[in-house]
Amino acid sequence: MNTSDAAVPEEAPGVRDIAVVAFAQTDVLRTTDELSEVEMLMPVLHEVLDRTGLKTADIGFTCSGSSDYLAGRAFSFTLALDGVGAWPPISESHVEMDGAWALYEAWTKLLTGDADTALVYSYGKSSPGSLRDVLTRQLDPYYVAPLWPDSVALAALQAQALIDAGDADEPALAAIGARSRRAATLNRHAQSRGSAPHGDYVVRPLRTGDCPPVGDGAAAVILAAGDRARELCSRPAWIRGVDHRTEAHSLGVRDLTDSPSARLAAERAGAFERPVDTAELHAPFTSQEIVLRKALRLDDSVRVNLSGGALAANPMMAAGLVRIGEAAARIHRGESDRALAHATSGPCLQQNLVAVLEGDPR
Repeated sequence: MNTSDAAVPEEAPGVRDIAVVAFAQTDVLRTTDELSEVEMLMPVLHEVLDRTGLKTADIGFTCSGSSDYLAGRAFSFTLALDGVGAWPPISESHVEMDGAWALYEAWTKLLTGDADTALVYSYGKSSPGSLRDVLTRQLDPYYVAPLWPDSVALAALQAQALIDAGDADEPALAAIGARSRRAATLNRHAQSRGSAPHGDYVVRPLRTGDCPPVGDGAAAVILAAGDRARELCSRPAWIRGVDHRTEAHSLGVRDLTDSPSARLAAERAGAFERPVDTAELHAPFTSQEIVLRKALRLDDSVRVNLSGGALAANPMMAAGLVRIGEAAARIHRGESDRALAHATSGPCLQQNLVAVLEGDPR
C-alpha cells in the first residue's frame, strides 16, 4: 500500500500522513535468564513513551508481535500486557509475527482514522531453547518439516545456490559479515561488534561469521498521524508506503537466488519511485543481503545496515521492527532523508515486508 502521493505539509482528502515519532530498543543479550518477558519489555515501553511525553492513556491503539513457540506457552503475549497497563481497557491487538507486521496493522488502523497514535512493540527470548529447531515449525508440515532441516541448513542451500549461479563466493560473504559487525561498533545495543574471525563451517558454505547471533531483546515504536506527529517529534519519519508479500511455501518451486516477493513489496510501497539514501535490511545471513540488494535495486550509493543489521543483533520477533526503528531514527536525527526498511520471516526470505520512510524537506 503506497501513500506517496499524500502531501507532507497538509493531509490530502481521504489520506492520512502517518509517521514513526519515537523508537526504543533493549541491548540484545545472549541470555536474559534473570528477566521475564515483561521485565525485559518494561524499560523499552517507558523509554519510548518518555521520548514523546505520552502516557499509556494517550495511546489510541496498541499492537504487539511475539511468538508463543519461543515462550513455550499459549497466549504468552497476554502476560506482556501487564507491562503496558491494560486497565482501564485499551484498544489492543497482537500478531504471531515479528513486530514489523504489528506496525503494519497499527499503520492501517491509523489510516482508517480510528486512532491518532499507536504503540507498537515486540519481543523475543530465544535463549531458553534451540532456535534452529524451533524455526522448523515454520516449514511445510507434510513434506519438509518431517525431514527436520533447520534454519541454518536452509540458509546454506540458498547461499550455495548463489555461489553456483556465480552471484557470490565465500570471500564475498565474509566481507558482508565483517562490514556489518564493524558498523555495529557504533550501535551500543548490538550483540556482536567489531572484527572477528570468519570462523568454522556451521553448514557449508556458511561459517559462523555468516550467521546471526542468538539473543534476547525487545523494541517499541510510536506512530502518530498528521499534526499530532509534528507535535510529538521535531522531524517525524513519514511512512510513505508499506507492503507485504510472500513466496510459495514449497522451497522446491522457488528460485532461491532471487526474491520476487521483496521486489513486489518494494514496488507497491513506492520504493522505486525515487532513490533511497539508506536501507535497513533484515538479512540474518550474509547470503540474504546479496539476494535483497538485487531484488530491491540497491546500488553502492545506498548505505546499507549502518546499525550492523541482523548479523550483529537478531532478536527473534523484534529484529524486523528494529530495522524500521533504526531507519526512522536516522531520519529523526537528520542523517537520512529517504530510507527503506525491510523485514522478513520464514526460511530463505519466504515473507518480506518493505516500508519507505521520509523526513520533511530541510
